[in-house]
Amino acid sequence: MAEVKKMTQTAIVRELAEITGVNNKVSKHYLESLAELAVRETKKNGVFIVPGIGRLVRAERKARVGRNPATGEAIKIPAKKVVKFRLAKSVKDAIVPPKVKK
Repeated sequence: MAEVKKMTQTAIVRELAEITGVNNKVSKHYLESLAELAVRETKKNGVFIVPGIGRLVRAERKARVGRNPATGEAIKIPAKKVVKFRLAKSVKDAIVPPKVKK
């Protein structure tokens, strides 16, 4: 099986710099600023939209009863906040085309 190459942050910075015609330093600063903005807005408003890609959403998980897999004992799992990323429909369809109905 062929090894899958993942894009590193450096590779992303170089690609952005090449596409936009700026240097790597400006491209890296842009990427870091976008990440900081996403965290700040999600904390403040509960949602951050990346146009054309999707949205970062803060969600509340309710308290529930779970099971300890080792003993089978019931345990209480407390309520907590989680962060989810929801892809835009256009991105989903571009990556995994929808099945054609017959």
